Amino acid sequence: MTSARLTLGPAEWLLLVMLSVLWGGSFLFGKIALAELPPFTVVLARVGLAALALWLAVLVAHQPVPRARRVWLAFFAMGLLNNLIPFSLIMWGQVRIGSGLASILNATTPLWTVVVAHMLTADERMNGRKLAGVLVGVAGVAVMIGPLALAGLGGDVAAQLAVIAATLSYAFAGLYGRRFARMGVKPLVVAAGQVGATAAVLLPVASLIDMPWRLPMPGLRTWLALAGLALLSTALAYVLYFRILARAGATNVLLVTFLIPVSGVLMGVLVLDEILEARQVAGMALIGLGLAAIDGRLLAATVGYTRRRCASSPTKPPQP
Repeated sequence: MTSARLTLGPAEWLLLVMLSVLWGGSFLFGKIALAELPPFTVVLARVGLAALALWLAVLVAHQPVPRARRVWLAFFAMGLLNNLIPFSLIMWGQVRIGSGLASILNATTPLWTVVVAHMLTADERMNGRKLAGVLVGVAGVAVMIGPLALAGLGGDVAAQLAVIAATLSYAFAGLYGRRFARMGVKPLVVAAGQVGATAAVLLPVASLIDMPWRLPMPGLRTWLALAGLALLSTALAYVLYFRILARAGATNVLLVTFLIPVSGVLMGVLVLDEILEARQVAGMALIGLGLAAIDGRLLAATVGYTRRRCASSPTKPPQP
């Protein structure tokens, strides 16, 4: 895969940091919206408003709209894996857990991607370094969930496992999404197509389950949260995501999930007055170590630096 050989330059790193803030903010916006609205209604508002904004951007940019049936079927499949399943699971989980913890659990996405890629592809096989990263990352998740995970009891465990299941869906979506480049579909059109397909599927589901027309009119704070969730954390975020994907490749863009917990935790603590527990910090550190092992560049740079230092050091003459 050529995308695995692409690198992140200064511009791509800046976009990656911006993307982490936008996606980290989705946990804050979602938590605020869930105070007055049920999960499916929040997800429908998120993808519906984002689809309108993205398709408007496609028209303004005069980008061609695909007509092939296989492309639209791929949009619906991508929307299911990348939006409908993970958004719904994360929103359901956020009803019971804090936004900071939800964002930290979301950082396990690259860990599951390594496992899924090993099982389903021939060009991204797991090696010892990646396996070590997966094991360390899973240990980090276990530390964050705590002893209730071992007992299998407690509502919080179910909510946290729902968020983890969402990250597994993201892993499958990342592999599935590689086909759009081969189809010649522009990144902005892919973003609009998959989000629009998600909205089309979710509309009857949310109508049957939540009956949003019967809900009380939400307040201004909720409307602003929905606007931020749809326009910033979904529409704009997907534009940045697919731009980074085109420039730096899928392997590098996955690093954003290492930066998202920092944004999510800070927003949850500063805005929602959530308490950051010691085990969450320890779990995040383990996940960070696992991601660093999977990426491999930090280890390669350290080894290279050590070799250069050893090569430049003068050799001492033997002592008599």
